[in-house]
Amino acid sequence: MTHPKVSKLNQPRAIPAGQGKIIEEYVGQTSNGLRSLSVAHMVAPPGWGEPWQQPEFHEVTIVLRGQLSIESDHNVIVLGPGEIALAQPGARVRYSNPFDEESEYWAICSPAFSIAGAGRD
Repeated sequence: MTHPKVSKLNQPRAIPAGQGKIIEEYVGQTSNGLRSLSVAHMVAPPGWGEPWQQPEFHEVTIVLRGQLSIESDHNVIVLGPGEIALAQPGARVRYSNPFDEESEYWAICSPAFSIAGAGRD
């Protein structure tokens, strides 16, 4: 697939996530076939949580509003608005929103997110 040198990305692809979570991928394997990088906007409702995973990619998480919990084998990080976390490839992690308000955030993965690459339990 040939990509223009510069393009405006205002039509994300909605990805079914379950539990009321919204995922809109702007860049990545699902939205435009790019395998080197993915960028997704997410909204997680109160009480949402993913299974444990051990991804093969770097994941940068940037919280816009609410809070997001990121558990690893050794600690728990709670991010609030304007805070950023980096999960290294091979880290065993679990993302959740155990709080009383929605969590809105961006996730940037390199290489691009894929279900197979996420290594979910």
